[in-house]
Amino acid sequence: MEEIIIIPAIFIGLPWLILHYVTKWKSAATITTDDEALLDDLYQLAKRLDERMDTVERLVAADHPEFNNTRLLPDRETDNQPLRELDRLMAEKKGAKL
Repeated sequence: MEEIIIIPAIFIGLPWLILHYVTKWKSAATITTDDEALLDDLYQLAKRLDERMDTVERLVAADHPEFNNTRLLPDRETDNQPLRELDRLMAEKKGAKL
């Protein structure tokens, strides 16, 4: 009697359980179109805020010569390189969609 329950559980139940969760994990790991749009908006906002911070720091430094700019220097290559890399990746993504 136990064999009647154990054999279907091994050959039907176990593979079904494994395949079910593999499918769930694959679908959960993908990013949706709404998520991509949100990330794009956040990226554009971050770029604008970085430009504003540079402007504010320049204005404060012009008004107060003793101002010590502890933030990264504006338009420094090491600061702008990650932004260029993101711009390149976004351009590739948009080129692939077209």
